Amino acid sequence: MLKVLTLASLFPDAARPTLGPFVERQTLGLAGHPDVELVVVSPRGLPPFPLSLHPHYRALAAQPAQEAWKGVTVHRPRFIHWPGTGGRFDAGAMARAVLPLLRRIRQGFAFDVIDAEFFFPDGPAAIRLGEALGVPVSIKARGADIHYWGTQPGTGAQVIDAGRKAAGLLAVAQSLKADMAVLGMPEERIRVHYTGVDLSRFKPGDKAALKADLGISGPLVSCVGALIPRKRQGLIVEALASLPGVTLVLIGKGEDEAALRAQAAALGLADRMRFTGAIPQDEIARWLAASDVMCLPSASEGLANAWVEALACGTPVVITDVGGARELVDRPEAGQLVAPESPAIAEAIRALIQSPPAPDAVRAAAMRFTWEANRDALYAHLSGLVSR
Repeated sequence: MLKVLTLASLFPDAARPTLGPFVERQTLGLAGHPDVELVVVSPRGLPPFPLSLHPHYRALAAQPAQEAWKGVTVHRPRFIHWPGTGGRFDAGAMARAVLPLLRRIRQGFAFDVIDAEFFFPDGPAAIRLGEALGVPVSIKARGADIHYWGTQPGTGAQVIDAGRKAAGLLAVAQSLKADMAVLGMPEERIRVHYTGVDLSRFKPGDKAALKADLGISGPLVSCVGALIPRKRQGLIVEALASLPGVTLVLIGKGEDEAALRAQAAALGLADRMRFTGAIPQDEIARWLAASDVMCLPSASEGLANAWVEALACGTPVVITDVGGARELVDRPEAGQLVAPESPAIAEAIRALIQSPPAPDAVRAAAMRFTWEANRDALYAHLSGLVSR
């Protein structure tokens, strides 16, 4: 029986039920393996008193220290997060806060391996914990944790050092593996570990009926992703101006929402745009199945779950040539890779609306991304680290 301690700062809770759904799904999948016992530790970074009383942190502070989450035991220890420091102290603070808890857990659950689900701050913290407890550590890279945290002055050295010390590493795409190697991480220890998609939830539907239910008429373009500068949704809004009759729905929340709303209003597009905020997976699936195109012109990605989910719904994608995009858009039916420019985005969207590929042909591009394959690959990877 493989005993796994999953360290995941990106794990949902009652206050943030849509946080890290891909981490949750992977973890629950591994926990369901017949030869695995698993416990989750999901640390919460809170500022020191009295900043912790701010409404932004109140719901996090109210979370229980331990609970059963969908059948899995989840511990939620707190560590001190100092706002305005660029996160440089988070990994050390997390490790110091979590180590006493792991010592207590280990008395009744002698876990064989620590599985860190994000490279920062989880990765460097996991290395410190693994060294203190004599347990091998695996760290998974998902994209921004390498491209952003791995290059920032206060955190980059911590990310690279953790990558060099980990017993094993995972990357969500071949391209991300190459980027990790460029930073100096040992390529021979990096395994490509593709995400999964729930093919029973994300599937094609009757687009006309779905649009009617959603109050949409005419072509629909969706964008699934946090409303932040790196996702560059403003380029899609610009493209929308040259796509008469097309509706754009932005699924997600973030700091750019006010600017995107203002941009839409300035271009006279407010009546052709929807903002859903953060919504559950079932609702995302509904919008994707209704859409004619899913567009995400990110500046960087690993292998975005939204790409795979759109294809599983039979909806082609228009995305920039970043991260694992070429590993996913490997056939014409899957969509188009475009330059990060609104005219190119508009042209690609227009072409797919005018000549839509068959939904089943689009979905075929996602069929290799199953959660069963994800689970089995993760089990083999972690088992291999333990048996060394």
